[in-house]
Amino acid sequence: MSSHREAPEIAKDPVADSSDLYAFVSPDHPDTVTLIANYVPVQLPSGGPNFFEFGDDVRYEIHIDNDGDGYPDVTYRFEFTTEITNPNSFLYNTGPIESLDSKNWNRRQFYRLTRVADGRERVLAHKLPCPPCNVGPLSTPKYHDLVRQATYRLSTGEKVFAGQRADGFFVDLGAIFDLGTLRPFQQLHVAGKKIFKTEGQPVNALDRTNVHSIAVQVPLSTVRRKASRYGYADRASTIGVWTTASRQQVRVLGDRVAADTVAGPFTQVSRLGNPLFNEVVVPMSRKDLWNSLPPTEDKRFAQFVEHPELAALLPALYPGVFPNLEALNKSKKPRADLVAILLTGIPAGLIDGFANTTGDVQADMLRLNTAIRPNRKPDRFGVLGGDLAGFPNGRRVGDDVVSIALRAIAGLTVPLVDKTFKPDAAAAAVTPGLSAADVTAPFLGDFPFLGTPYDGFDNPPAKKS
Repeated sequence: MSSHREAPEIAKDPVADSSDLYAFVSPDHPDTVTLIANYVPVQLPSGGPNFFEFGDDVRYEIHIDNDGDGYPDVTYRFEFTTEITNPNSFLYNTGPIESLDSKNWNRRQFYRLTRVADGRERVLAHKLPCPPCNVGPLSTPKYHDLVRQATYRLSTGEKVFAGQRADGFFVDLGAIFDLGTLRPFQQLHVAGKKIFKTEGQPVNALDRTNVHSIAVQVPLSTVRRKASRYGYADRASTIGVWTTASRQQVRVLGDRVAADTVAGPFTQVSRLGNPLFNEVVVPMSRKDLWNSLPPTEDKRFAQFVEHPELAALLPALYPGVFPNLEALNKSKKPRADLVAILLTGIPAGLIDGFANTTGDVQADMLRLNTAIRPNRKPDRFGVLGGDLAGFPNGRRVGDDVVSIALRAIAGLTVPLVDKTFKPDAAAAAVTPGLSAADVTAPFLGDFPFLGTPYDGFDNPPAKKS
């Protein structure tokens, strides 16, 4: 999860904690864009009698900016309600759940989906059911059927799903946060001298955990702005995407909460655009503030993009390995390459045949040039691997965003804006050493793309005698 527990306050509120955001042109329907936002991170599959669910008191939203001003032009809002079938049972289910209206399922969740476009709200669906959590082979024997039943094609063209999925993010958390240890560095030789030593095997710390996903597949015509507004295609076809979670303000009057509680407006408590932005770019003292602000305020954090702390740490943690990066750090030159990648999008002319700029407004959004068609053979390193349909052009579920981000911060992307800079040899090799192959639940080839959630009976795996 690229953004779970990334700020002190949201770490206390997992139901509203956005952990990952994906935006990509759909390989199964290239005339649509798929948007997925994950919440309720680090779900251990085994549990009960209370299983994981969305918050009835949380407003979940996916925002789309299609004119580059950092404000949402289209928003998909998900609001959930929970119903208990048998108030006298302590069980989540009293028998197999084989359909979404099963009488055996005691705690069901529904959602209302609203599309807000140019300030006008339209309710697209009133009471769509979510699937249950994947309890186990006896309780949810045909889980794929339940997911199929909970996937809806709306009359307005959208396809939607909200429910539990396997977490697809892969990262060696234990190593990275143990003073930046990169266990799987390949042995790298420069001028015959070994400058890295491989120690240990990487571990996907988030494997066999689940999340709750809201996913919507949207026709391109719904999210794009007409090309005539700009006069050229790149800006017209590029969108910015971010997700937020909001809670309603509450004011208590008098001594008794039940008697005099006044509900106020919704207040944003979580936000996510680019993976790892609040996690490793924004300093600890400002993380909660960042979560509360709209993308239009991200110019206040540009200094941390221009001079990222991690870029200074790499030469300190690995002496002699990043001499060119160290010299760049000492020069105090702002990292214009990172500003382009994270805050404005990459303008035309830096990468052959590619641009995803949204203009001069500095805002943390996943920028996706929807005119670039899906790659039949995706490269997990995205644009750095020559695959223009991958991160940082949006983000697909299999993109190795940790390695891409590390390589960019290590200086690999500096030549985009400074042809005289030569990246250190290690910059092109730095990686935590994991890939989509290290996710036990395989990704799907079609909507909702994230794998089947792990069930509680088989996870953790039983030891064989």
